[in-house]
Amino acid sequence: MGTTSTVTLGDGTRTRYRLDGPDDAPVLMLSNSIATTLDMWDRNITDFAGHFRVLRYDTRGHGESDAPGGAYSIERLGRDVVELMDALDIDTAHFCGLSLGGFIGQWLGIHEPDRIDKLVLANTSAYLGPAPQWDAKIIDVLNAPDLTEIAAGFLCNWFPDQLRADEALVGPFRDDILGMRVTGLAGCLAAVRDADLRRTLPLIRAETLVIIGEHDTVCLPEHGTLIADSIPAAERVRMPVTHLSNVEDPTGFANAVFDFLGER
Repeated sequence: MGTTSTVTLGDGTRTRYRLDGPDDAPVLMLSNSIATTLDMWDRNITDFAGHFRVLRYDTRGHGESDAPGGAYSIERLGRDVVELMDALDIDTAHFCGLSLGGFIGQWLGIHEPDRIDKLVLANTSAYLGPAPQWDAKIIDVLNAPDLTEIAAGFLCNWFPDQLRADEALVGPFRDDILGMRVTGLAGCLAAVRDADLRRTLPLIRAETLVIIGEHDTVCLPEHGTLIADSIPAAERVRMPVTHLSNVEDPTGFANAVFDFLGER
């Protein structure tokens, strides 16, 4: 059985986390997409927790973690990871981040290389500008009477048509968005708006796997290709999926991660 708890970070923000798997196994940290919670990884835990000590968490502004007001930054979100690892006495970990989690993973690889063993960057980008489109999204979020339309937009970007028809699968994701605090969603949208890691990607020295969704309309295939081409020790795998590759094809996702980490 896994354990769920919270830690309080240096700035007073409470962060929810969950641990699954053997205490003495290598740590695999999972970092989720914007507008999702740590439950995003539920379809992967049976596979991963058989081989790793799996640590997942609600990103600042999401789920049961606190959602302070104001713009967040990728640096702040990355330092949240380091503080969480420190609180749990974890010196190093494999890190797997998808979408926003992939931005965080890139930052960690650049700025905290001694804390990262191997790095998996899934369905992500080093830059998603220009800024005005994100300003408009932030205004929409802050002014919306509720997040119903915002949720519909996310689901269309995340899942192909046939999966969106599966309410048992998609419903919990919709509910997570509808339950978000607008300060948290706006804060993380600002972090994406301001992030540009393209010039510093070559500083990542960790062995890196870049997972590219062939049908991803958020983080385009060429975005993943740029990341893989820029990191010296990177390899890539293309999956015939949209954006949430770990949900759309959990077996294919797990196989790619296991092949890379070599822990099966």
